[in-house]
Amino acid sequence: MTAFAGNSLLCRLALKQTSIDAASFTFTRIISGAIALWLIVEFRRRLMVDRTASPLVERSPNLLATPKPREGGSPVARQSLPQAGSWPSALALFAYAAAFSFAYISLSAGTGALLLFGAVQATMIIWGLRQGEQLRARQWIGLAFALGGLVALVFPGLSAPPLSGSILMLGAGIAWGIYSLRGRASGDPISETAGNFLRAVPLAAVLSVAFLPWTSLDRAGIGFAILSGAIASGVGYAIWYTALPGLRAASAATVQLSVPVLAAAGGILFLAESITLRLLFASVAVLGGIALVVIEKRRAFAPVK
Repeated sequence: MTAFAGNSLLCRLALKQTSIDAASFTFTRIISGAIALWLIVEFRRRLMVDRTASPLVERSPNLLATPKPREGGSPVARQSLPQAGSWPSALALFAYAAAFSFAYISLSAGTGALLLFGAVQATMIIWGLRQGEQLRARQWIGLAFALGGLVALVFPGLSAPPLSGSILMLGAGIAWGIYSLRGRASGDPISETAGNFLRAVPLAAVLSVAFLPWTSLDRAGIGFAILSGAIASGVGYAIWYTALPGLRAASAATVQLSVPVLAAAGGILFLAESITLRLLFASVAVLGGIALVVIEKRRAFAPVK
């Protein structure tokens, strides 16, 4: 969760305190994430080969553990990285990353994380309802509180966050919700995510070319983008997907409630951001409402970046 909150802090830090532009940050983040995930998948594949050759080696679960093979062999062995993932998922990933970066030009870290988290969870809950999932009365109340908190946060007023940034971040949350829904049935989520990052690289490159007249780079900004892509995204996703099988469904969903809180705390400590009463009340409504919805659910929702 610290890595996911770190994405918000690193993006806001780069766009606020360095001269890097949002399109370049997006491209650098995605290509760094693709490289980091490729290295993890490749090392895991080689580890699998070594263990096959040396069956007496203890196979304790860890970050680089390979998924259990299905019929026909291991998914890592049967499917190469360029074949993993899909273009629709890569498009959703790219839409999330691009909207995320441009939103943080104007949003604070805490506000952006809350909007993102609320939109992701609302997208997945609403999709579940469309698929026939049933909510109890308390869960309906929670959903109403969560959606009401998002509306209250972006409602025009003196302390309201910029509307354009808010819309972009809500769009990023919807895109990530779609990406998460598409990946829920994946048998090897780390390889799938690596493949999707790889496919998203040319999409991010097109975005950078489109914004070439406004391109601005510096070493610090590029460094923050690499940390966001390789560590907070690549390694963070690998850790999450490794830990996820050992978590209860309700626990996996509930633990994500900490992401906006961590991002807001980091914004105060590292970016000198302030917490407004509007953000405070909206946070209570959104996080408390979603907690009411997920605490009794038996399905795990995907992670917030």
